[in-house]
Amino acid sequence: MLEQSNKEESTYLRSSEVERPPKKEMWGYALSAFGVFVTWNLIGNFLSYYYTDVAGIAAGAVGTLMLVARLFDGFTDLAMGVVVDKTKSKHGSARPWLLWTAVPFALAIVLVFSVPDLGQTGMLVYAYVTYLGFVLLYTMVSIAYKSLQGFMTPYQDSRSLTNTYAGILNFSGALVAAVLSQPLAALIGWTAVAAIYGSIAIVLILITFRSVKERVGPNTFNSGDNVPLILGFKSLFKNKYWAITAVFSVVFYATVALVQGSGIYYAQVVLGNANLVPIIGLALTLPMIIGLLFMGPIVVKIGKRNASLIGVVVLIIGQLIKWIDPANLTIYLIGSAIAGLGVMAPQAYIFGMINDTAEYGEYKTGLRTVGLVNSGSSFGTKAGSGIGLALIGWLLSFGGYVGGQAEQTPLAYEMILAINIYIPIILAVLLIILLMFYKLDKEHSTIVAELQRRKINQMGE
Repeated sequence: MLEQSNKEESTYLRSSEVERPPKKEMWGYALSAFGVFVTWNLIGNFLSYYYTDVAGIAAGAVGTLMLVARLFDGFTDLAMGVVVDKTKSKHGSARPWLLWTAVPFALAIVLVFSVPDLGQTGMLVYAYVTYLGFVLLYTMVSIAYKSLQGFMTPYQDSRSLTNTYAGILNFSGALVAAVLSQPLAALIGWTAVAAIYGSIAIVLILITFRSVKERVGPNTFNSGDNVPLILGFKSLFKNKYWAITAVFSVVFYATVALVQGSGIYYAQVVLGNANLVPIIGLALTLPMIIGLLFMGPIVVKIGKRNASLIGVVVLIIGQLIKWIDPANLTIYLIGSAIAGLGVMAPQAYIFGMINDTAEYGEYKTGLRTVGLVNSGSSFGTKAGSGIGLALIGWLLSFGGYVGGQAEQTPLAYEMILAINIYIPIILAVLLIILLMFYKLDKEHSTIVAELQRRKINQMGE
């Protein structure tokens, strides 16, 4: 049924002469996913640990910093979405921001992992300034990058394939960050690791800028001018599918942040060996890459929502396996691999689902706001990550965790189990409930066809 819908969508769109992006361009878009998300995963996996165990900042203070920074990041997302929608240049609306922000973004990640010894207050102030600076630049890069997909193509199947390619590079970046970061840091230091990843990001972001073409603009389906800010926000909150994806993003990325951010604490305290972090990272991320290699044809047939739903169920199974014997390395690795396979689909296709809501919003309100749609849901992503990372710091502090100590309290041990295993299971159940209400995959082709009919009618008047 979904394949038939995609054919119907193509028939209506063909008359508007919106060309499909070739696979080479899709891969060009995907390259930035490696550069952007290798830095994001460096932050998500190791920044809390860097602050608590390397810089020596108190765990509770780190938890609060994480939440404040990500909430700040979320609000800047909303502003950046408006900026993207209003940007008009010879390079388009989203593309120029990749050019303008690539180098500052890379410099910011280096500063984050360069905390000087200024005492507790001085280090905390430095951490706030540099981390808030980083999240601001990350917002500029990521909103432009996510929105670019909506400007590349209006075709649902093309977005699915683009997400598949980007997901492969995204998870490859996650694999590199998870497996190589800690061993590299032991040899050359965390600042040097950040510098390497930042340099890679610059190159790949600029390649995407050169490779991708914007085909879909605010006038693709209608003849309206720029959408006023107030009307844009009003239309956003009339978009039920956008609301579902926004809440889904909060819950999903809180789950991911809990599992990834607690990994090094889990290895150190529960498994008794911090050097296991690369193995755990490999078990968690390699199945994502392997699974995604086979997802292209599958997601075109069953849709992004059904693929994500199956993935969340698999994630729960993996978490339950880890629960069988939390201190058993073999069982933990098996559970992590299955959980990683489950995370693959929702993480790869959530941005495609978000971009699909742009057409639904235009269908309901007559206003097309690709940047605002992406920024609004990205707010959920950042808020979710902030909540997850904040919970790590707060629960470690509640358990009496002290950074750098070999022995931790029994309560700290239990808190690490809760962060890594128990709480993610509860959040995953909420994800299933949310996905049950998301039915846009079936409706999208009809909506796009109706938008095209409206455009033809307007042209004939």
